[in-house]
Amino acid sequence: MARRLAAILAADMVGYSRLMAADEPGTVEQLRSRRRLHFEPEINRFGGEIVKLTGDGLLVIFDSVVSAVEAAAAIQKSLTLANADEPDKERIDFRIGLHVGDVILGEDDIYGDGVNVAARLEALADPGGVTLSEDVYRHTRGKTNLSFVDLGELKLKNIPNEVRGYKIKFTDNIRSAPPLAGNSSSEKPSIAVLPFQNMSADPEQEYFCDGVSEDIITELSRFPDLLVIARNSSFSFKNKMVTHNDIARELAVRYMLEGSLRRAANRLRITAQLIECETGTHIWAERYDRCVEDIFELQDEITSSVVGAIAPQITQAELERASKDRNVQFSSYDLALRAMALFHEGGFSSKEGYEAVVTTAQRALDIDPRNAMALWIQAYAHTMRYLFQVDEKPEEMLDLAQKAAEALFQRDRLDPRALTIRGMIRHFQQLYDEATADFQRAFELNPNFALNIFFMAWHESLVGRTDEAKLHAQLALRLSPRDADVWVGDAYLALAQSHFAEGDFEKVQEWGKLAVQFTPRAPIRRALLIASAAHLGRPDDGIAHAQALASFAPTFLDSIVSGRLALYRQPEHNALLINGIVKSGCSLI
Repeated sequence: MARRLAAILAADMVGYSRLMAADEPGTVEQLRSRRRLHFEPEINRFGGEIVKLTGDGLLVIFDSVVSAVEAAAAIQKSLTLANADEPDKERIDFRIGLHVGDVILGEDDIYGDGVNVAARLEALADPGGVTLSEDVYRHTRGKTNLSFVDLGELKLKNIPNEVRGYKIKFTDNIRSAPPLAGNSSSEKPSIAVLPFQNMSADPEQEYFCDGVSEDIITELSRFPDLLVIARNSSFSFKNKMVTHNDIARELAVRYMLEGSLRRAANRLRITAQLIECETGTHIWAERYDRCVEDIFELQDEITSSVVGAIAPQITQAELERASKDRNVQFSSYDLALRAMALFHEGGFSSKEGYEAVVTTAQRALDIDPRNAMALWIQAYAHTMRYLFQVDEKPEEMLDLAQKAAEALFQRDRLDPRALTIRGMIRHFQQLYDEATADFQRAFELNPNFALNIFFMAWHESLVGRTDEAKLHAQLALRLSPRDADVWVGDAYLALAQSHFAEGDFEKVQEWGKLAVQFTPRAPIRRALLIASAAHLGRPDDGIAHAQALASFAPTFLDSIVSGRLALYRQPEHNALLINGIVKSGCSLI
């Protein structure tokens, strides 16, 4: 049997069975037409040879790896143009996979592991996309004008070893089908903000609609984990009737935000909704009714409210997407999302959970050391582990947190997340003024980043700036009332800490209980409830909280009483906390 080293191209039609069931003769004719008009000309132009036609696809070999990649890209672009005016249900899309290896030539077929790998890569490609192995990428890198996205290590069906994969990134926004969220997991979430529609009789409101849309685009662009489509691209759809499928296909985004404005007399109603493009699911929607007084102030208010709400909604949608049982679970981005999901599940409160968070984040960093989300979640997990004071040498946790935070900070000194986590670490290092500067700088960089505002309020409540803490906690809750529970709980914690420093123990009970409801396995809020109950003359109210602490942070109260962990900057505030814990008798439980 003859052997040959070749680049192998495997192509397959998307939804072949469904299309055949709907229109068998028409589908067969379409398949033949696509092969004749789009595949064969490009394969011949780049020196390929069709060795086998399958029922809904074909196998092709090339002498040149570069030619195989360029042919695959040319085929998909040609098919995209052919599909441009086709209704969604009549589109004919293909997936393409590429590998290079030793093949065995038969009379009408080819065999070998290389063929199997190419076929498995094809199955993982986006509709209208091209997935290739690392071997192909290595031969092609720097020899074409194409861009590629690293997909990380892929687990291929019936292939014993993982294969590192890449996909061609079509930078001209040409897509032959909406990108599926499950198949574009290596890229950060992308969003298009469409121009808000003017539903008023007054055409002058058009300027206000455009202004709100443009401001939202600008403010969302401050979030480093979001890819926001530029204004010129989004506004190309102004005054056009489009669907989520149209936006996904044309702009290659995972999410879209659309809205409308209606004015009557001095009342203004604005609606906004966030949509997942793959399914058309409405993730978030809100209506704003306002009086029109200062139009520019109103524009700022609406922008801040919308941006503050949808940023965490996208994060939550991404976490849910990553938790689904999908075949494609290999990218650095997916692993970072999984680490964050584990963290939100309380993964920092037990040694096993903490190690799962840190290990998963490290796997993400092993694939892509530039993954800022993975660095951030590692730093935060180390910081929370230090806070729980459950390790034999908790200061080692703070050292690990600082190393991760500095790596994040050095990667991008203007990333608010880096400043936020460094502010927390500096707080625990009792570098209070430096911590305040970090939180304030993060706020200047992105005043809509609710997470930083949550933590800034937490810090302020512990350094004696209780008025600012209460204002910022309320601002964070207003900006992001549906944020992850752990962060909302921190806003209530900041309020409880502020009132404790002021000696208002009834308010501590009120806010502290809310904080516990959101995050039961977090120690400070329970310590505050224990101490404030004792100061109110109701020490028995703290027993349940002490018993809860014994289950997940058994040495926490003793760390405070012994002075190993100083929460408040002012000695009198720490003394108030220590005296309350001692008075309760709970530190002995």
